[in-house]
Amino acid sequence: MLPGLFVDLGMGIIEAKDLVYEYIRRDEEGNVESVNRAVDGLSLDINRGDFIAILGGNGSGKSTLAKHINAILYPTSGTIWVDGKDTADPQNLWDVRQNAGMIFQNPDNQIIGNVVEEDVGFGPENMGVPTKEIWERVEEALKAVGMYEYRKSSPNRLSGGQKQRVAIAGVVAMHPKCIIMDEPTAMLDPSGRREVIRVARALNQVEEVTIVLITHYMEEVIYADKVFVMDRGRIALSGTPREIFSNVEKMKELRLDVPQATLLSYGLKKRGLELPKGILSIDEIIPALCSLGKKYNVYLGKKQNSSQHEWKQRRSPTEKRQQDALIFDHVSHTYEAGLSHEVKALDDVSLAIYPGEFIGLIGHTGSGKSTLVQHMNGLLKASSGSIYYRGQDVYEKTYSLKKLRTSIGLVFQYPEHQLFEETVFKDVCFGARNKGLSAKEAELKAFEALRQVKLPEDLYYASPFELSGGQKRRVAIAGVLAMQPDILVLDEPTAGLDPRGRDEILSLVEELRTKNGISIVLVSHSMEDVANYVDRMWVMDKGKIILDGTPEEVFSRYVLLEEMGLRGPEVMYIMDGLEEKGFDVYPYITTLEEAEEQIASCFGLKGGA
Repeated sequence: MLPGLFVDLGMGIIEAKDLVYEYIRRDEEGNVESVNRAVDGLSLDINRGDFIAILGGNGSGKSTLAKHINAILYPTSGTIWVDGKDTADPQNLWDVRQNAGMIFQNPDNQIIGNVVEEDVGFGPENMGVPTKEIWERVEEALKAVGMYEYRKSSPNRLSGGQKQRVAIAGVVAMHPKCIIMDEPTAMLDPSGRREVIRVARALNQVEEVTIVLITHYMEEVIYADKVFVMDRGRIALSGTPREIFSNVEKMKELRLDVPQATLLSYGLKKRGLELPKGILSIDEIIPALCSLGKKYNVYLGKKQNSSQHEWKQRRSPTEKRQQDALIFDHVSHTYEAGLSHEVKALDDVSLAIYPGEFIGLIGHTGSGKSTLVQHMNGLLKASSGSIYYRGQDVYEKTYSLKKLRTSIGLVFQYPEHQLFEETVFKDVCFGARNKGLSAKEAELKAFEALRQVKLPEDLYYASPFELSGGQKRRVAIAGVLAMQPDILVLDEPTAGLDPRGRDEILSLVEELRTKNGISIVLVSHSMEDVANYVDRMWVMDKGKIILDGTPEEVFSRYVLLEEMGLRGPEVMYIMDGLEEKGFDVYPYITTLEEAEEQIASCFGLKGGA
């Protein structure tokens, strides 16, 4: 057990009864303009030592509930107790926050130190922990999240995912009885996500710390003891992961997803295959299919897959017009050049983006992805090398960077970094006005863009800072779309979005590409998103483009990807495992639709239900 970490073995640690919270918007005179009931009469109990997952669509009240557990918000009515203490009582504030540590979705909201180890030590120092023990806790916490080698670094020089690990370490160092994690892995690469969940499970299982995990990654939920699904401020479903994910249709109604193994087995069951209900993982679906294979007399002998090329060639190449391309010619970029802690973020990168391409950019946190995309529209200037757009050198003194930035739109990793106006509508109009459009033209473009991202009309004149994380992302994307760019660069555009919102945004992006010929660059840590939408992939590692090819070509190198902290889509591991067991399937299939078709074919099943 971690030194100084004492866990009371009584049953309940968090209890909410008839909890209500209302966000109230007032006008300049203080009159109430609108009331949004984010939590509506919610009641729940969480036992000590439980690993709890909370799911829900954007705006369902998840983050609002989390902020009540940490006493950041106080109930409008009803009560919430943490470790037996009423969070609304000011005298309990210190004890509540000490016992219930909070990990925010955006680590910038809680990192305050100039050096990583100082930031991690800030909480224990404020708690009055002796100096020697503070440094022991800092070392222990940083090692637990895999950030010890960065202990002397400035947080400002870390990637988003690395910052999140530091934020988690800062809470772990306080030795709380409960840790609330609000989308803690949203900005992490696959390896980082697994590491954070591993740390959370270790704290839960070994140290008996209660974990409350809010996430949109369904594969993280299968480790929970219990799942609460929220909708419109209430608990819509509760149960074990198997109970929750067995109800696929209900989850989809609630804008949510299920693990890929669950969804694949659900599709096969609809075709008539007698699979067990509630399959959760690769380790469950492969043995189940092998067992059925014997029952159905499926041939399970090793043989060459005759349909391999049919699946590999499902995407057609884009016409490459050199004169319209964005070209990087041996581009390098070094932060803090000449200093002892200089970082070479880009290392001799050469690439080209052609009209109409949909490119996925993946890489571990700190691989150089965000630095690369910030060079695309001139936010950063190369330390060496050249960048050309439509045949012109963008570093020529006479070249208009303003024109470049309206032609190549960039949606940042954190949407709040580019939202600043007093209303959503004004914010979306800004880029179009800055491009030179008249007020009326800019407003028309803004309305069109907001409709495209499906933001509710009653939010058009709200402050962008009152919106949920997912809603802010939609507004940021709308602001760029209103400028009608030729290339749209999206840095983690689905982080913070619920599954249906993710699919809506990515489908919108694909529609813009096919209808308007816009080139898309999608930076993502979701291998499934990349596999489902892009036709070309770049893989970055240590500032270099290591792989460039179709999703099938890139994901077939999954051993190399895993060495870089990445991995393929979950469905690919299922197909690879089935091929090893003797099924006549192509192992590098990357989408559920293709996987279901091939497995169904093995069993002689025709068409979906």
